[in-house]
Order: sequence, then structure tokens, then C-alpha cells
Amino acid sequence: MLRKEFLPYAVPLIEDDDIAEVVDSLKSNWVTRGPKTMEFEQRFAEYVGAEYAIAVSSCTAALHLSLLAAGVGPGDEVITTPMTFVASANIVLHTGAKPVFADIDPLTMNIDPAKLREKITPRTKALIPVHIAGHPVELDEIMTIARENKLFVLEDAAHAVYTQYKGKMIGSIGNATAFSFYATKNLVTGEGGMVTTDDEVLADKIRVMSIHGMSRDAWNRYNVSGSWFYEILYPGFKNNMTDIQAALGLTQLAKLERMQGARREIAQIYNSEFGKMPELEIPPELEYARHAWHLYIIKLNLERLMIDRARFIEELKSENIGTSVHFIPVHLHPYYRDTFGYQSGDYPQAEAVYERIISLPLYPRMSKGDVQDVIEAVKRVIERFRK
Repeated sequence: MLRKEFLPYAVPLIEDDDIAEVVDSLKSNWVTRGPKTMEFEQRFAEYVGAEYAIAVSSCTAALHLSLLAAGVGPGDEVITTPMTFVASANIVLHTGAKPVFADIDPLTMNIDPAKLREKITPRTKALIPVHIAGHPVELDEIMTIARENKLFVLEDAAHAVYTQYKGKMIGSIGNATAFSFYATKNLVTGEGGMVTTDDEVLADKIRVMSIHGMSRDAWNRYNVSGSWFYEILYPGFKNNMTDIQAALGLTQLAKLERMQGARREIAQIYNSEFGKMPELEIPPELEYARHAWHLYIIKLNLERLMIDRARFIEELKSENIGTSVHFIPVHLHPYYRDTFGYQSGDYPQAEAVYERIISLPLYPRMSKGDVQDVIEAVKRVIERFRK
């Protein structure tokens, strides 16, 4: 039976406690970086098991500031995956360095450590592994490669709040880790991000660079014990988080385990149903992983279907089911193709996977009926178009 209303691909879970905490910030007269931002940083650092956490305006800012603080600049190369949102590569260009891509493991869609090793040159300064969909990369191999070649490891954990690798929280392993709290993420502040690290010097530099390079932020200057005096230590940026965002982050973090339980339950239902369909390949959760289930990505076995991925998405839309695709490989975008001369076929695993993937709705606000509607819609499309 056709669903009556359109089911969006992603909707955040905003409840009364979230609203009350934001209102409390507004009534406090302190709406920029202040006490709630600092509390959010402390609680998030404790949650992931890192010494330091710096709240910033986005995951993109977290990545950018981390590379700059690590000394990445013109003439350097940074290796990452083509199967990611373009921010992972754009921020390398913003430092003056060159992004270099290494192909993926087609099972997890994460960067292949063996392919990564092949891309290392004397110019390589840093690695940006991306935990796609919330499944961790093979970090032991990547950290070994980094130590052997004296490379900075910056984990892109935009999808990986809650993720664990071999029992360790993502955010406590690499030299630095960047998280996203965008509106579709597992923990939402609207816009926002976080850097975690155990390196005190790196953390201090990121924090200062996030507020114009100033030696004191507004909270330190304008609270009752503050001083008007400040100095510019670096030519920094305006990348700080606000207390309004942090207020939402605090309540979201407090119920993250509950929200993750809902995500896992939906993923298990999907796995149980879609795993029976030879036309689909379900996402893995390997033995070393605790998956955050930020995304639920099915791969179509196109040889068993009469339609391609684009048509499959349109058919689901006609069933009132929203979807997305994560991601168009970065090297296929016009800027990267034209600037660096990339062509189709340069990263065959990423390109082959891209043609097959669809991200289905997966978020805590989904009801059991919503989940069943997605399953039934996928079944109907397959029944109409299986070979």
C-alpha cells in the first residue's frame, strides 16, 4: 500500500529538553562561546576518552584548523579517500596542500590501507581516513603506516559519533579527530563540529586559531574576572561554536545512547529483511567495529535488476520514500576533474560502488510503521524490476 505522506531521508530528533536548554542560553544573555560551550567540550572529551576537545562551527572547520595546526601547507600532500563528501578534500586545498586519493575497500567503502600506502611520496604530510556511514576504518594498519612515515593522522569522523574500533572510541586514536553535528548527524547542534586530541600544543593552537588567533576569547574578556586586553598569536579564523549550539549539544549528548539504540534497532530490522533479497547487499559491521549507523547504505546488485540506481531512487520517491547517495566520488566532480586531470577509471572500486549505492532513511524519529513502509517500498520496486 502506497504511503500517504513523504518520508524524509533524515530528520533530527529535537525534544522538549533540547528546546528548554537552548531557551536557557537565550535567557542567560550569553549566546556566543561561553560556559555551555566549555561544558560541552569537557563532556564530549570525557565521552570519547580524549584529553582535549575544541568545539567549532563545523566539521569542515575542525578538519581545516587541525591540518593548519599540524603544519600542513603549500608543497605538502594529504592522502584521503575519493568516497567522501568533498569537504574532506576541499580543506586540504585551503591549506595550500594537494589532496591525493587512495581507492577504497568495496565492502566497507572505507579507504583501503594498502592503496593508501601506495600513494605515499616524500611530500606526504598527513592522512585523512574517513569513517563512512559510521563504520570505522582499519585503524591499526593506518596508524602503523603513519608511524613508519612520520605522518599526521586526522580522522574524519563526521559520521562516527559513537563508533568504536576494537573497543576504543573514535576520537581517542588518531593524532586528531574531527566530528560533525550537522542537522542530519547522530548528534545535532544544527551546524557545528568538534576536534578531539591528546596533544595539548595542538589543542591550544586549534582553539586560538578558531577565534581569530586571539589570546583570549569573549568569555575570558567579558566575564566578571576578565580583562579587555588580548593579543593576536596567529592569523586565525572565526570558527568558534556558540553557547546556543552547545546547549543543544549537551542535551543531545545526554541522550545519545538512547538515540543510538533506536538507530541500531532499525538497522537490525533492515538487515533482517533486506538480507533475504539477492538483489541487495546489506552494509557490514565487521568484528572489530561498533557501527554508529549514521547511514544505512544498500548496494544494488544491478545484474539482477532491469533498472539502474537512478531509476531505483525515482521509484522509491514515487512510493513517498526519501533517499540520498553517499557519495559522488570527489575526483568525478568538475573542479577536481578539470584541475587535476582525473578521469573515470582512476579509482575503479569507488566508482563501481558509487553506481550501486542508495542511503535509506534511518533516524530515531522513525516509527515502526515508517520502517515497515521503507521495507515494503523497496520490496515493491524489486518485484517490479527484478530480472
